[in-house]
Amino acid sequence: MIATPMRQTLGSEAPRTYAVAMAGLWIDLRSTLARLDGLAGDLDYLCDERETLPALQYDLHRASELVAGLEPPNGSELVHEELSEALTEARETTADIAEALDHGGVDAAAPLVWEWRGVLFRVRLARIRLERPRPAEAPATSGAAAAAGQPVPFFAAGAVAVGSALVLFAALLGLWLLVALVLAGTGAAAVLLRP
Repeated sequence: MIATPMRQTLGSEAPRTYAVAMAGLWIDLRSTLARLDGLAGDLDYLCDERETLPALQYDLHRASELVAGLEPPNGSELVHEELSEALTEARETTADIAEALDHGGVDAAAPLVWEWRGVLFRVRLARIRLERPRPAEAPATSGAAAAAGQPVPFFAAGAVAVGSALVLFAALLGLWLLVALVLAGTGAAAVLLRP
């Protein structure tokens, strides 16, 4: 038999399959992140609970491995990579904190805590970015709008620019009747051209 390298991958080409896998990841990771945030927020508690850091670090490692084994749907590749990097960095920073506590106590770990908190925030931010709905692509409006009988946006922008110039010019010359007529015409046009 020939041994082939094995890699865990989930058939996650479909967005729904990927979403289910990510939901499972966040269910497992929620308590880990909450505990890490609690430790990062209180140095005395961190010192008392330092023996829990390796288990929490391992949870981050498992999450990182799971994310590495997923294939993101089209359009999510960059955010997926960001999440993978954030989980890896969180795992490594947690290891740095544990090592600093072992070798120098709270005084050695204190300078690393703000970086650690930032890395944990980066994991949560990557999650939010991954779950944020993406806007649908806007259809081409210039040709389609003209064909549908709708005014072309360039015409509207030009009308606003010309009207603004007329109002400014008339106001500078003190021709307030002209200012009122231009403003009334602009308001009437806006009401008549409203879709």
